[in-house]
Amino acid sequence: MTTLNFPHAANDSVPQQARFPFAIVGHVDHGKSTLIGRLLHDTGSLPEGKLAELQAASDKRGGTLEWSFLLDAFQAERDQGITIDTTQIFFQTASRPYVIIDAPGHKEFLKNAVSGVAQAQAALLVIDAAEGVREQSRRHALILQLLGLRQVAVIVNKIDLIDFDAARFQHVADEITAFLGELGLSPKAVVPVSARHGDNIAARSAQTPWYSGETVVELLDGFEAAKPATEQPLRLPVQDVFKFDHRRLVVGRIESGRLKVGDRLTFAPTGKSARIASIESWNAAPQIAAVAGQSVAITLDDELFIERGHVAAHPERAPRLTHEATLRLFWLDAASLEPGDRIGLKIGTSDYGVSVEGIRAVIDVESLGRQVADRVPQNGIAEVTVRSRQPMAIDQVDEITRTGRAVLTRHGDIVGGAVILSRSAQAASDAIATEPRHLFSPDHHVTRAARAAANGHQGAVIWLTGLSGSGKSTLAMALERELFARGRQVYVLDGDTLRTGLNSDLGFGAEARAENIRRAAEMARLFADAGLVVITSLISPFAAERAKARAIVGANFHEVHVKADLATCEARDPKGLYAKARAGEIRNFTGIDSPYEAPENPDLAVDTALRSKDAALAELVSYVEKAISARTADLRQVVGKQ
Repeated sequence: MTTLNFPHAANDSVPQQARFPFAIVGHVDHGKSTLIGRLLHDTGSLPEGKLAELQAASDKRGGTLEWSFLLDAFQAERDQGITIDTTQIFFQTASRPYVIIDAPGHKEFLKNAVSGVAQAQAALLVIDAAEGVREQSRRHALILQLLGLRQVAVIVNKIDLIDFDAARFQHVADEITAFLGELGLSPKAVVPVSARHGDNIAARSAQTPWYSGETVVELLDGFEAAKPATEQPLRLPVQDVFKFDHRRLVVGRIESGRLKVGDRLTFAPTGKSARIASIESWNAAPQIAAVAGQSVAITLDDELFIERGHVAAHPERAPRLTHEATLRLFWLDAASLEPGDRIGLKIGTSDYGVSVEGIRAVIDVESLGRQVADRVPQNGIAEVTVRSRQPMAIDQVDEITRTGRAVLTRHGDIVGGAVILSRSAQAASDAIATEPRHLFSPDHHVTRAARAAANGHQGAVIWLTGLSGSGKSTLAMALERELFARGRQVYVLDGDTLRTGLNSDLGFGAEARAENIRRAAEMARLFADAGLVVITSLISPFAAERAKARAIVGANFHEVHVKADLATCEARDPKGLYAKARAGEIRNFTGIDSPYEAPENPDLAVDTALRSKDAALAELVSYVEKAISARTADLRQVVGKQ
């Protein structure tokens, strides 16, 4: 992206967040860059000497003065007469400062157009008076509607080429107004201009006495600024977590809302919560508060496992978690999008792997009709349902725009843009039929408290994680025997047992291993809800997967790190797996050619390299007994109600 700063002489230091962002879109060669160049000149926003430089560049090419040269930053653009990159231009009128987003009009560069328009609050759609509405004009109008822009105006350019013909202008105006109306968009104005000569840009033209509407500058100054992002619910996508001396800094850009020291934050999708201990600044005093648009580094009053892609919010206004979402998307890849395809859904710093569950409708660019289709072609617009195996923290686009828009990826490449539709918006649309899922959670007549009263203990999931050979299975079976002897309702979910039954359809790739953990967590949660103490014995090597397991199970989840160094585990090698891995017979074996991420802050760590089996078991039994104990007063209260 190219950024050009043309400050007004009265103010050359306006923060970007204070500028009103609007996009200029339209068919290639309809004069977008020329319009911008003339707009800068006529508002006195060009630096001294820039006009002479522009005239010299035009003379060198043997043509008349080309305002578009001011914006076309790449030589390829000047040679071909097209805009490739999205350009941002800073300037201001007498009323307020602006950011112009010049989006490329050529079909091959629609990817840049989508990314540029996504940042705008309003848009000018440029139409050539002589050529009229073209396919790309319609496609750009659809992009505006797709991305939720409602402040749109039309600039009918090159009015000089039709000799300022009012009838021809009206024909073009009627055509584009009707098309926008079918999209649910009502243009704020349709302005006849000659960008080359400056007609109706900053001053009304004597060449159009039949036009009594606003100039382009008046039109821009009349656009309403969006509700400040600072007044919306807090959304802080985590970009990274750094360890700095004794502190763990959670770093990210505040997309909406505000925060201050002492605020309680919840981190989606894990649900973990802590208060802000400080807002750090590099080589400066710590801040007390921060608002949307600022990049921050915060510390928390509790040691939580947080990673890139988590979203911090205030608990009372947290994003909705879901495994399924309906998107309205613009597809850019040469290969069609089909049901069953797996793509990436990037929202802020979050990157979700989703599968396409179904295509609800493909929208015809010409007729705007909704068509039943089994694929979405390149440059197609459609509404599709996607499903993620991991919970997604999402917002609907009409509530929080910044986190309601997404980028689609395939094999690391950007292949589309999308907005997330709310359930209420889907229900209100009569154009697309939704298939009811008819799923209802039953109300159990036996409560958890009643089960705890009957069993004498609460249900819980004791999640043993560690390298192969660390002693997980040995400790799990010994713990089961000891707890059973004490009258506890207990059962072990062993990784190998799950692999031979419930998860026998899964391989050992990254995606399959993640699904193995998810299924184990879901089964363990059901057992714990039934009042059992469930002991899982799973390597579960990745911290993110264990965090998701904790999110599935909830408050009854207890992470136990069965700790032993690799040398000790490899020396034990009870199943001979390390030897096979070293020989190349097993690929992606944890500890050898696949990493193990040890828990940073487990509920309990048992070091089997330093403790005997009996000592480790005693420590584990003591912890579990405290974790599952039901208070006597609670038991009496429940029994008394039976």
